[in-house]
Amino acid sequence: MAEPEQTAPAAKDDLRARQANGVWSRLRESDLGYSFVRHPSAIFAAALLGLIALSALLAPWITPQNPYDLAALELWNSEIPPIWDERGQLPYLLGTDVQGRDMLSAILYGSRISLIIGFASVILALSVGLTLGLIAGYFGGWIDNVIMRIGDILLSMPFILIAILISAMATASLPPSLKSALAAPILIFAIAVPSWVQYARTVRASTMVERRKEYVQAARLIRVKSWRIMLQHILPNTLTPIMVAATLNFGLAILSEATLSFLGVGMPSDQPSLGTLIRFGNEYLFSGLWWIVVFPAVQLCLIVVSVNMIGDWLRDALNPKLQ
Repeated sequence: MAEPEQTAPAAKDDLRARQANGVWSRLRESDLGYSFVRHPSAIFAAALLGLIALSALLAPWITPQNPYDLAALELWNSEIPPIWDERGQLPYLLGTDVQGRDMLSAILYGSRISLIIGFASVILALSVGLTLGLIAGYFGGWIDNVIMRIGDILLSMPFILIAILISAMATASLPPSLKSALAAPILIFAIAVPSWVQYARTVRASTMVERRKEYVQAARLIRVKSWRIMLQHILPNTLTPIMVAATLNFGLAILSEATLSFLGVGMPSDQPSLGTLIRFGNEYLFSGLWWIVVFPAVQLCLIVVSVNMIGDWLRDALNPKLQ
């Protein structure tokens, strides 16, 4: 009787392995997976973005310095050029800034902040836009008018102006002890507020089409609750354009964070994002310390371009008319 007990764990492991292989095989053989493996630019962009995200995640373990620890910065190691310059020094592969901060460490830590803020702001805007778009498109009437008029007001003002006003007002109302701790949540909120309108309008249009179809009418006849109809029946049929918009807006959110930080209403100097690093380096661009601004700017461009390339592939893959 002991033999089945010994072979049970091995059988379970074998079952898990086959299930994992089955999921991977189904993904690879699906239309989306088929399109991805035959799209070299999408593969390159995904690999580049994955490498950047992984290096940013592992920054505390792979960088020679914590750029947020101001006490650890050494002024006598300031303004060191990149390692390929004859004045370059190890371990500062990309040089240091005027405070002695290692540029590679600052870029990886800054990339982590920029990616987190961009991702979180897209998730927040997407959640609000999906919810309000479903409600407006399904119920219509005065509810639809109120939601859409609020959206029209937000669309009538420049995106970056709304974000600047929210960020500046929220930061000014906080005590100095909380400004640094709440800088990232404020930026996430400031970027998400003017961004939800696009998702809401897209979902609303799809919902207004879906609610007239027979399967929705049948669900209403058997007294299915409205929230269940919206979430289980209508929402899955509205996700295709939302996925593309969210991917492209991810790059826009990262650029928005960099813009706000560059203008001085974003991340503070003790938590520098890529935009903050570019703002600091911009002051020394024409004084020979070019690496302080060029390397963060290149990293920002690589992130945004890779995200946009993935978004372009996703748009083409999910739209049969473009194939």
